[in-house]
Amino acid sequence: MPVFDLTDLPAGGALFGLDLGEKTIGVAVSDSNRIIASPLELIRKTKFTAEAERLFKLMDGRRATGIVIGLPVNMDGTEGTRCQSNRAFGRNLIRLRDVPLAFWDERMSSMAVNRMLIGEADVTRARRAELVDKAAAAWILQGALDRLRNPPLS
Repeated sequence: MPVFDLTDLPAGGALFGLDLGEKTIGVAVSDSNRIIASPLELIRKTKFTAEAERLFKLMDGRRATGIVIGLPVNMDGTEGTRCQSNRAFGRNLIRLRDVPLAFWDERMSSMAVNRMLIGEADVTRARRAELVDKAAAAWILQGALDRLRNPPLS
């Protein structure tokens, strides 16, 4: 049964975060206590099956219990074609393996990561291009981890 809400993910274990770009997939992982997200790898997009196999191999190696996929919601809250594409990616992953999966609003993640890499880390433009998708995946996952630890008051 697919999961699309953070609160329905398994209670423990590492989570993986994905930033789906046009040419790459940024991958991040949390620690098993779900306190901090760290950039892990950049998967070059080729064929979906190969991408999924690499992702599952990484997950198995870290004993990950779920995936959080960034959802590039428009600033006005609507979902465009990129959101549809990311949702389709998630559905296709679930078809290959029954893995708990949730989506997380990633608005502004790449912009925030670029600002951080430019301003604070003083990373060159060429190096920034290599790092931004992995770092954005960590940014997305960290936001989800923070929400899991501090749910909104109802």
